[in-house]
Amino acid sequence: MSNTLKIAIGSLFVGCLVLALKAWSWWITGSVALLSDALESTVNVATAIAALVAIRVAERPADDTHNYGHHKAEFFSAVLEGVLIVVAAILILREAWSGFQDPRPILAPGPGLALNLLATAINGWWCWVLITSGRRERSPALVADGKHLLADVVTSGGVAFGIVLALATGWWILDPAMAALVAVNILWSGIRVIRESLSGLMDEAVPEKTLARVRDVIAAEGHGAVEAHDLRTRHAGKATFIDFHLVVPGTTSVFEAHEICDRIEAALHAAIPGSRIAIHVEPEHKAKPAEAILVEGDPGQA
Repeated sequence: MSNTLKIAIGSLFVGCLVLALKAWSWWITGSVALLSDALESTVNVATAIAALVAIRVAERPADDTHNYGHHKAEFFSAVLEGVLIVVAAILILREAWSGFQDPRPILAPGPGLALNLLATAINGWWCWVLITSGRRERSPALVADGKHLLADVVTSGGVAFGIVLALATGWWILDPAMAALVAVNILWSGIRVIRESLSGLMDEAVPEKTLARVRDVIAAEGHGAVEAHDLRTRHAGKATFIDFHLVVPGTTSVFEAHEICDRIEAALHAAIPGSRIAIHVEPEHKAKPAEAILVEGDPGQA
């Protein structure tokens, strides 16, 4: 079992624990804000299940019908997470509206807040685990789950502050008001997760920093060739796809061209873990100087 899959299973257990603590907190206090926090945790459990399924699918090897693998399954999971977050925000807004119409005092605030803060501490620790592990394992599903939990931690802190303020002032309207603020924050978080995930589904190019590293590796390791052009990249889960055309002198043998390609591929694999590389070798008359990556020791520069 991979580390990514183990972390996804851990997310499910943590999500269930936090949901139980927050639901208990709401049950003993009757707070609309704490109810909104518990509703968001139901989404955490749902997204943990979605991430677990997506990661299992993404780890399947390429087959006859999916020649490039199943990496994009994680992006579908992240989009689903974003949609569920938006749904949770709408449900919380509905509860907040009910609270505005009929503000009620908060019961047993001490035990309720203690339970909620315990749940928040667990979420804070786990969101750090998810984001750091997701970036290390190049897993969009884990990173999206971690960012969702980070929003949950922030809003939980806001909920606790709002309840304390309501208790201090006796303004019970602050309880649903805080729930409404939680909903707005969650809504923004969901929209952001959806936007970032759709970029992967739409085959967006790798970040400029990664692209610069690719160009540097080609320039450094392509000696024996003339230039490289038509560089294209995209990312899908853990995989980064890189393809380009490599121009070699007309006197270069097939063996020599293959050796140059092998050297470039090895360097790219080392620089960008999980890269999938396709190189199309071309003769000199196919050169495109205007968009070329000139290699160090380029024969054409002599």
